[in-house]
Amino acid sequence: MKIKSLYISAQEKNAGSLFICMGMMEILKRNLYRVAFFRPIILKKDVIDGDISFILEKYNLNIEYEDCYGCDIEYAETMIATNRVNELMNELIEKFKRVESRYDFVLCEGIRRSFLSTNINYDLNLKIAQNFGASYINIINAKGSSAHDIYESIMIENKNINCDGCEHFATFINRVDDKKYNELKEKLAQKYPNIYLLREIEELDMLTIQDIMDGLNAKSVIMRENDNLRVVGAFKVAALGLDNFLGQIQENDLVIVPADRSEIILALLGALYSKTYPNISGIIFPFNIQTHPNIKKLIDGLDDFNLPILSVSTDIYETAKKISTINSRLKVNNHRKISLSLGLFNSSVDIKAIEQKIATTSNDIVTPMMFEYKLFEMARLNKKRVVLPESSDERILRAAEIILRRGVAEVIFLANPAELKERYMKLGLDLSSASVIDHLESPLMKEFVDIFYEMRKEKGLTIQASQDAMIHVNYFATMMVHLGYADGMVSGAVHSTADTIRPALQIIKTTKDVKIVSSLFFMCLKTKVLVYGDCAINQNPNAQELAQIAISCAKTASYFGITPRVAMLSYSTGESGVGADVDKVRVATNIVKSLNPNLLIEGPIQYDAAIDKTVAEVKLPNSKVAGDANVFIFPDLNTGNNTYKAVQRSSDVIAIGPIIQGLRKPINDLSRGCLVSDIVNTVAITAIQAGEKN
Repeated sequence: MKIKSLYISAQEKNAGSLFICMGMMEILKRNLYRVAFFRPIILKKDVIDGDISFILEKYNLNIEYEDCYGCDIEYAETMIATNRVNELMNELIEKFKRVESRYDFVLCEGIRRSFLSTNINYDLNLKIAQNFGASYINIINAKGSSAHDIYESIMIENKNINCDGCEHFATFINRVDDKKYNELKEKLAQKYPNIYLLREIEELDMLTIQDIMDGLNAKSVIMRENDNLRVVGAFKVAALGLDNFLGQIQENDLVIVPADRSEIILALLGALYSKTYPNISGIIFPFNIQTHPNIKKLIDGLDDFNLPILSVSTDIYETAKKISTINSRLKVNNHRKISLSLGLFNSSVDIKAIEQKIATTSNDIVTPMMFEYKLFEMARLNKKRVVLPESSDERILRAAEIILRRGVAEVIFLANPAELKERYMKLGLDLSSASVIDHLESPLMKEFVDIFYEMRKEKGLTIQASQDAMIHVNYFATMMVHLGYADGMVSGAVHSTADTIRPALQIIKTTKDVKIVSSLFFMCLKTKVLVYGDCAINQNPNAQELAQIAISCAKTASYFGITPRVAMLSYSTGESGVGADVDKVRVATNIVKSLNPNLLIEGPIQYDAAIDKTVAEVKLPNSKVAGDANVFIFPDLNTGNNTYKAVQRSSDVIAIGPIIQGLRKPINDLSRGCLVSDIVNTVAITAIQAGEKN
């Protein structure tokens, strides 16, 4: 029997219930449109529940906060203490069922047993899950327990779940260190296939600057974008003299120092720019004392200064004491920790097995979030090497960290390794798992120069011109892809489209069945994904070229799970129009039909007739495409480029692209105004294209 709800329960504090909820929600949102989140019992009714608000915002769920919970602990314990358990259950069931009736799936998160009073001598979560008819997921915190104790806990909890009549969906053993991981994996492999071990990752438990700000009610003196996401390894009080204190600082330390200790502050600034000292995560000024104007003037004049500085009203002792009591919490804007968490979850869990057990509703709805999650999963399952030649751009570095942490692809940078490390560590990033090639010093340089010379010498290329070309990062990276040192390349955050595409046309070239390189955008609307082509490369394609663009777009759409229904756009629909422009589209449509008779295609057709069924019934009532098209081929670059930008900017649509198609190996271009999320999506698509070529 397929299920429509899951109940996640953790008995202990810091077991990672929100982490597991997030991992499961990723799977649900990748497959289902209407997903709800529900907590039967929250701590306080008049205080916003952190987990509910996190899930609602992170996954953009279409449900009101008040519908996401049943009651608070005080009310539940009062009902239980007065022997009104059945009445309490009926109220919770009624509210849950109202939610369940309106959604494809409901993910429930229970209350920790430790939050309930000791007079409740049974597992309330199991009782609620049983009455909800929800399959049960239990989480066991492995931190501080031996492998033997964990194994016993698994058996006891499994027995309790079965005895209470709940369907046991899975058990997650979280925060497992390496030693226990190997021991438990061997013990559990044969007997318990639905138990998943998740390793302890130290950073997930580390505080961030934002945690410090929230916990201390601190004010920011200096704070750049994303500096609040830096992790804090430990905190140090500047109580020693300058010479001795410098020897005490370590990587990611947060330093508490009075603002009038100018010599310490100057030393910390020096350490920040020194290659021989660790990178601290930030500075806190106690007593609300401001720095001397000359010190502030010095800081304002420093290039690339990106060290957060905070101010608090408390004294040094009280500040240090409060920091020691702050707990790390996963926040919706902390994409660094979220990426690390999801990377851990996806690499530890049998995603396909979980998807097969979860009920899915058959429909054609594809939200932007569903599409992006599918991109990540497709890339993760067939991980490829993507070279990023623009390592000087901060957006590229931030995107690369997300890609690496989520396991979307392997990343190769072209950069001086020491300079790159200094750059990303100053930003508080961890790119240690990326490969780095200094192309100017690489032994590959001579091989690449010789090969490029042989490829282009008949066109007049000299050996010196070949050497000059390979010095350019895009040429070197493209040659890496051509010769198999990388599977794909993404560039364009700094360079122009021509700088990205020209090396690909000269080195990689088109596939045998394609004579023209073209592009498409995935236009992610609220409930569906459309394909627009060509909006970036070909200025005024002729009929033969337009036909090839249509075939390429249809093929790419199919590979990404979109069944193509192609509209060849024009200012006229059907046979009503005449003129060179509409004739070009008509001829192109006939060429496509002759080359691919099974492809659903209509043209010439106006945009409104292609997208709107009401208009289509009037203009082309017997068409299988009109009113239901999802691949739109524009007659020229002027029309396509303006249309995609108009739709993107005026309709809150996510445009992913341009995606280059027709090359033998994937090279993709970024807009120079791209966001970090655009880079992540483009790398994922490049990795997927690389998998298609193999």
